[in-house]
Amino acid sequence: MTHLAPTDASAVALFRRELRGEVVMLNLLRLRQTADYSAHPALYPQTPISGREAFQRYIDHTLPLLRASGGELLFLGEGGAFFIGPQDEQWDLAMLVRQRSVQSFIDFATDDAYLAIAGHREAALVDSRLLPLQATGNGLSADSVRR
Repeated sequence: MTHLAPTDASAVALFRRELRGEVVMLNLLRLRQTADYSAHPALYPQTPISGREAFQRYIDHTLPLLRASGGELLFLGEGGAFFIGPQDEQWDLAMLVRQRSVQSFIDFATDDAYLAIAGHREAALVDSRLLPLQATGNGLSADSVRR
């Protein structure tokens, strides 16, 4: 089973978490060998491209929209096999995106300008994971761990 978009149940669960303030989205991304634009023919390039190239198009078009919404790309890097985790599970890219709030993230992800180019992401990916993260408020912090 692959995961490329949220389900209704996962959207409800996100709102039920009642996250307040900044949220960081951890993205794990598995790329297609060749991008599949069959669901988005208007975005289809003149010649076939790789999933990596399609994802770069997604990033290029998305970054200005993300920044305008108050968001920030914190990290985008090469993945690989887990050091701790299933050895048969591998992710090509990992990405961290910070947004001012869950609502800001939803506003960004449902904006018409974003939706017009989001097909590059779908064409690029064979599978993905998206985990909303929020700084802990239970007394644990990076500062307290370093002591």
